[in-house]
Amino acid sequence: MALITFVSFRLGGSDGVSIEADKWMCALRALGHRVTSVAGQGEADLLLPGLAIGACDPPTVPELHTALRDADVVVVENLASLPLNLGARDVLYDAVEGRPTLFHHHDLSWQRPHLAHLEGPRDGPRWHHVTINELSRRELGARGIHATTIMNTFDCEPPTGRRDVTRHNLELSHEVLVVMPSRALARKNIPGALELCRELNATFWLLGPAEDGYEEELDALVRRTRVDVRRGLGRDDTIHDAYAASDLVVMPSTWEGFGNPVLESVTHRRPLALYPYPVAREISSYGFRFFELGEVDAIRAFLHNVDDDLFDRNLSIARKHFNVTTLPARLGAVLDQMNIGA
Repeated sequence: MALITFVSFRLGGSDGVSIEADKWMCALRALGHRVTSVAGQGEADLLLPGLAIGACDPPTVPELHTALRDADVVVVENLASLPLNLGARDVLYDAVEGRPTLFHHHDLSWQRPHLAHLEGPRDGPRWHHVTINELSRRELGARGIHATTIMNTFDCEPPTGRRDVTRHNLELSHEVLVVMPSRALARKNIPGALELCRELNATFWLLGPAEDGYEEELDALVRRTRVDVRRGLGRDDTIHDAYAASDLVVMPSTWEGFGNPVLESVTHRRPLALYPYPVAREISSYGFRFFELGEVDAIRAFLHNVDDDLFDRNLSIARKHFNVTTLPARLGAVLDQMNIGA
């Protein structure tokens, strides 16, 4: 049994990195390992504020060495993938030099135009790399870093949400409800979602908050649109309630490292309208049937006459290729390559 310590900017939140890190932790515990966590903010066994995105000062080298002292394996969640805290990243490299370390890459610097000029991940002895898509694996390979792909995984039998109660709380009756289960950032393409809702005469429900300075622009978009807009989960709502209440899921992003709502729409048996960002095309290649944002007539026709066979086919593909029950075996294979036994 190994002690495995996760390190990240933040953990325990609703962002994709936190959600997938939690799945990895559960899978590693299922394999018999002990798991601890260190993060700059959020929920972790140890909080070191200097690890957080935008922290004024990184943790000291002794602080991070002490935090990781007992770990047999360190799992780094995106902290070395996106250079959002260069000082913390460099201290981390020092702390894991020559140690069994697994870098879990969700995004890479050159995949974000405003970060493309900055250094990407490094490699070192006893370091292993896992990407969440094939595109990133190939791009790392072109830079001399070998990686394994483990795509994000999902509960293919999620809890049943409360459709009627949630719609009542939203003051909706028979209106078409389009849900966008994400935060609001420039690359999330909120205007694309609003335009689709306008053409469908639908209500738009944005679940996450605005981040990275997008608050003012989002407020302006909401003021200008004629679309009926709801924002944020209610105090008693769950993500499962939101999917249950919706008639359509929208993913208009121009870039995602993965885009969990794509598969969550499948596991919750909802149609999806998306912009074909690169990794979305990679996911679709498994045989899923999704709608593109511009297929308004086809979406309208589907909502008028829902095809349960589409949901069945999509869910069958998800169970085969993206099932969270397969994650322990996939991570176990990587740990075997690292010579880490249970």
